[in-house]
Amino acid sequence: MKFCTQTLKFQPTNYQKDLIKKFQTNQFTAARWCRQSGKSHTTAALLLHYALTHPNTHIGIVGPSWRQTKLIIKRINTFLQKLPKTQYHKTQHTIIRLTNGSTIEAFPNNPETIRGPTLHAVYADEFNFIPNDQQLYDAILFTLSATNGKFICTSTPWHTDSIFWQIWHNPAYNDYAKTHITYKQALEPKGPLKHQILKKIKKQLEGNPWRWQREMLAEWAEDEKTWLSQALITSCIDHTLEYANFEDNAKGEFYAGLDLGKHQDHSVFTIVKTEESSIKLIHIHQFPLQTPYASVIGYVKTIRDRWQTINKILVDMTGVGDYIVEDMKNAGISQTEGVKFTQETKEQLATFLKQNMINKHLKIPYDPELIAELNIERFELTKEGKIRFSHPQGAHDDRFWSLALAVYATRTEPTPKAWTIPRTAKNKLRATGATR
Repeated sequence: MKFCTQTLKFQPTNYQKDLIKKFQTNQFTAARWCRQSGKSHTTAALLLHYALTHPNTHIGIVGPSWRQTKLIIKRINTFLQKLPKTQYHKTQHTIIRLTNGSTIEAFPNNPETIRGPTLHAVYADEFNFIPNDQQLYDAILFTLSATNGKFICTSTPWHTDSIFWQIWHNPAYNDYAKTHITYKQALEPKGPLKHQILKKIKKQLEGNPWRWQREMLAEWAEDEKTWLSQALITSCIDHTLEYANFEDNAKGEFYAGLDLGKHQDHSVFTIVKTEESSIKLIHIHQFPLQTPYASVIGYVKTIRDRWQTINKILVDMTGVGDYIVEDMKNAGISQTEGVKFTQETKEQLATFLKQNMINKHLKIPYDPELIAELNIERFELTKEGKIRFSHPQGAHDDRFWSLALAVYATRTEPTPKAWTIPRTAKNKLRATGATR
């Protein structure tokens, strides 16, 4: 503990000390901790200490995305600044080299990549969100078998069809040292979670008790009426995929969806890229509440002009959306097509989205907020045999419908005429301040 307190100037909590001790004294360790509990911070510190105290040791880090694993390296690089410069070589984004011969390296989420090198310890970050967890876990055990090395995994709970769930419920994993921390243990002064942040999280999740259970109580929970299951969403995560920024000059064939909101809901603009049989989510932008529609149109036009090949943009026409569609076309965004949200059109959009996920065509980056929102949309069958969609009060599904619009835009068939509504008379008063 002196390394943390004296060298890193980091005072571990009691439960963080317990994790460090478990890692030091056990070969296999699992931490199921809530949000804002300091699991990444603590794990970064214990991995660095292990590398410093065990010369010529090679540590691998994996996660649900390449970007996620590099964030752990970035956190360790921050700790390095508190060490004598004689103890480490020049910092890099994907690997840390110490002068005692030890390395800490971020690896892509690829079983073949992790199987090759000689590793003495492996850390799996957000293990419950890794789609190919069984194959990756087998590869990790294979590479550690040569060194009798250590394995540590941390995550907030997600889906139950996973190795992480098995670790906590299957007697075959009784050799794991385990630690389970909820917001109650993590709340200051016992932990790093501030009361103000907890209050904000409570407000954010007040309409989604299942997400509260997962992220703050660190328990597995899922609404049985959700349209997209946790396991299905996880299967679509592509560890190599990262969002393209607004400033980028992306190349390819693109399709987009714009879900309009204003006062109560967010406007969200989503772009997917078609590549052979895949539909890849490469850009999603959620506008702040009360963003003027003129600013939304300006954003869409700028990125359309820069990227050139956005072939179709499906826009939610509900409420004042029909005027927005006309304004977008007048602004030169000729690829715009309007869609009026009805029970029938929503069913078609959501079904097409789900089918592309089941068929493994849709690929999404590891984005915790998007993943949680995709899992929030509920459905129920009406007495007429139709599907009605909804989301919990206080929650948002704007990204869900924006993504559904973008994916549906990739269809080769024309948009059904029944989806669009005729333009009202030009002298009709425009509804101002309307919300969807």
